[in-house]
Amino acid sequence: MDLMDKLTILADAAKYDAACTSSGVDRASRPGGLGSAMAAGCCHSFSADGRCISLLKVLLTNKCMYDCAYCVNRRSNDLPRAAFTPRELAELTVAFYRRNYIEGLFLSSAVWGGPDRTTEAMIQVLRLLREEYGFWGYIHAKAIPGADPGLTRRLGELADRLSVNIELPSEASLSRLCPDKAKQAILAPMAQIRDGIRESRGELAKYRHAPRFAPAGQSTQMIIGATPESDRHILTLTQALYDRYRLKRVFFSAYMPVSDSALLPARQGFQPPLLREHRLYQADWLLRFYHFRAEELLDEASPDLDPRLDPKCTWALRHLDFFPVEVNRADYEELLRVPGVGVRSARRILTARRAGPLTFSGLKTLGVVLKRAQYFLTCSGRMLEGLRVNPDGVLRHLVALERPALAGAGHEQLSLFREEGTA
Repeated sequence: MDLMDKLTILADAAKYDAACTSSGVDRASRPGGLGSAMAAGCCHSFSADGRCISLLKVLLTNKCMYDCAYCVNRRSNDLPRAAFTPRELAELTVAFYRRNYIEGLFLSSAVWGGPDRTTEAMIQVLRLLREEYGFWGYIHAKAIPGADPGLTRRLGELADRLSVNIELPSEASLSRLCPDKAKQAILAPMAQIRDGIRESRGELAKYRHAPRFAPAGQSTQMIIGATPESDRHILTLTQALYDRYRLKRVFFSAYMPVSDSALLPARQGFQPPLLREHRLYQADWLLRFYHFRAEELLDEASPDLDPRLDPKCTWALRHLDFFPVEVNRADYEELLRVPGVGVRSARRILTARRAGPLTFSGLKTLGVVLKRAQYFLTCSGRMLEGLRVNPDGVLRHLVALERPALAGAGHEQLSLFREEGTA
């Protein structure tokens, strides 16, 4: 098969892997080497419509021994199959980099011939790039559950970031839709990667030139909308993954119907839950940067996120007894709870009020979104002049603010919010 035909098949097969993330690692090029990595580097995906690409996202092969009902690459699906040799993919990556098409590589693979064989082939790709071609750009690799720990270790020594897809939000759904996979097989490499990163950092603190293991950390991805778990269940799992495995990111992927299985939602008339995915990303942002906990955002009485409002506004309306917050006295944690106040603007407030009392006009210059924040804070004990506050009116106003941003938004537009949490 022609190399570009393989690329067409295997880049398209990788489109369901979420990889919209910064690289998270700084590394200068070595003498005679090729490329470098910057922590703030933006790594998007290879798309067929010509949009901005900086990361080649591709599968090593789409030949798979598993038969996961939700996966387009499942063994029972009748579709064109292809596989790169390690050298083909390494040369393609270098050629694309030299043409300024990409900044790095996102490498995943279907499991063909067993987890060990697949991981060995991925290691060979990365070894060629790093050791033979001298490529020092960013590489994100998917660790294969069930592979020998020694192989996972070697993969992490060559890649910048590793990820292990948790696939589905519950063990019951995993066993029903993925009969060949097990929860423990997925969590075991997560724990190994966590421990390997911790050990590597300890060694680097002692020895400057010690080998680095997955220096940009690890992430995971789960499919939402294919199974009946609530948003509360998903966020509780997300919180546990951050706490237990020290993940950098949990990605949510709205289920796209690729199968007529009776175990999945019917394809006829099914709408991918893109807005739900968007709300989960906003809630995830609150967990990671705003010091919220999953149990604060949702409970048994309200197990799902409100599609009309972002999660922070929803929390504020349910906890009006916490407000208003006095902007000239509130600490950092209190400011983060105010809708319209983000991490950066909260820090600016703490700095600016040292010079004197803040006013509403001053808050606007500090980046506070007053259209949201005006209902939840005071300046020197006073609310915005002429403002009338009642819960129903505030709810209508906040919902009205959301509509223009979401009206007619497609998958690509909503996906932009993955890196843009809301204040």
